[in-house]
Amino acid sequence: MQTPATLYREKIEHSKVYAVAKETPLEFQSNLSARIHNRVLLKREDMQPVFSFKLRGAYNKMANLSPNALQRGVICASAGNHAQGVALSAQKLGCRAVIVMPTTTPQIKISAVKARGAEVVLFGDSYSDAYVHALELEKSQGLTFVHPYDDPDVIAGQGTIALEILKDHPEPIEAIFCCVGGGGLLAGIAAYIKAVRPEIKVIGVEAKDAEAMTESLKSGKRVMLEQVGLFADGAAVKQVGEHTFALCQQYVDEMIVVDNDAICAAIKDVFEDTRSILEPAGALATAGLKEYAKRHSLTGKTLIGVASGANMNFDRLRFIAERAELGEQREAVLAVTIPEKPGAFKTFCRLLGNRNITEFNYRYSDPVNAHIFVGVAIQSTTESDQLVAALQNEGLPALDLTHNEVAKLHLRHLVGGHAPQATNEVVYRFEFPEKPGALMNFLESMGHNWNISLFHYRNHGADFGRVLVGMQVPPEEKTAFETFLKQLGYPYWDESQNPAYRLFLG
Repeated sequence: MQTPATLYREKIEHSKVYAVAKETPLEFQSNLSARIHNRVLLKREDMQPVFSFKLRGAYNKMANLSPNALQRGVICASAGNHAQGVALSAQKLGCRAVIVMPTTTPQIKISAVKARGAEVVLFGDSYSDAYVHALELEKSQGLTFVHPYDDPDVIAGQGTIALEILKDHPEPIEAIFCCVGGGGLLAGIAAYIKAVRPEIKVIGVEAKDAEAMTESLKSGKRVMLEQVGLFADGAAVKQVGEHTFALCQQYVDEMIVVDNDAICAAIKDVFEDTRSILEPAGALATAGLKEYAKRHSLTGKTLIGVASGANMNFDRLRFIAERAELGEQREAVLAVTIPEKPGAFKTFCRLLGNRNITEFNYRYSDPVNAHIFVGVAIQSTTESDQLVAALQNEGLPALDLTHNEVAKLHLRHLVGGHAPQATNEVVYRFEFPEKPGALMNFLESMGHNWNISLFHYRNHGADFGRVLVGMQVPPEEKTAFETFLKQLGYPYWDESQNPAYRLFLG
């Protein structure tokens, strides 16, 4: 009697995907491999014509439809990669395609689908609304629904990725990692791998706030999540499919759940090796691969991740860049309290040593204490603990905010305000050389007891740092201050009359 794995092996080996899909490369990731001490390979599905693996399953489903069904046309509900896969497949097969998308879908995605010749119907505020409407149109117009994951032909189409991996890498493989939304990719790959190379582990990876498959496998039944986070929107599904769940129950070895910071770090890892930018769902496998290697103390093993998509919203890049260092545990975010008196700021900076400062926020607000928000580059969480201890030993209360969501998302942009007690304040914008010691050189050059009343710096990845500094300089010391500026050697601009400063900070 054939098992589901052997049945799917046959379906996968006879899948019709290559009329639209291409065999993507399996690429060695040299930087990531060196850092985690394992051989890391990425299956580059982000290089498909629609920048995602989704066209494999969509085309295989549609290519297996009867001529009569194709003539009537197909329909799906999607605001992302599946929509483009169905649209491209319909274009290739010469059939009508209707794509139902929520009214909130960005115009760039609507335009991409229309460019493939598909009809776009905007309906509802969410995917659920669009899905219900698509089912209604399916019945009323006699169309065939193309499910994004819970269909045997769709699952088999995604499973062709496993066939290509084993063809390109017949040598030993420790584990293959897949992102999980509804489970089509994971189910297809797991079924094929267990039929052909059962010794290879198949690991699913989900975002921390969208772990529908993880919870379902724990419960032994499909679980419906009340809500899901949308950062990894390509894998944000409240309930996994019936077909996919049954296959994953039998053939998936383990599930890994990662947070948004780990996803951002994985996007950076892939960029450093490939110069390509994956979407958050597309980087899930890489994030899970890293966590799995750490959890199981693996070294010298071959680990393969599926880079599943690169349809990135451009406006997310700033958030990703900010959070990547936190996800890699290469940045600590601290809140430090120092006495509000001349020299205290310099003492604080000496304690930071030659560590690279990634962000610095301070505004005078209290004649007794000053509260500083600072980001510091570190090598490990141990170093962060040591730095906090060193600050506290010097009588400077310090709080590690690295895992505080409110601090990372909001407070770092809200430090500031008016300071009526900061008399005789002048505000200057400087360009510091982006190297250790530049800040201390500035402080040492000051020489006088001018109190620093405002300080803001963020690392912008350039060869110089942009710094805004407020200092309390009495009128009688104006000449000495001008001498300090000239001797400092850093480019500077007087912003004391800047209307933005006067409105919000002065």
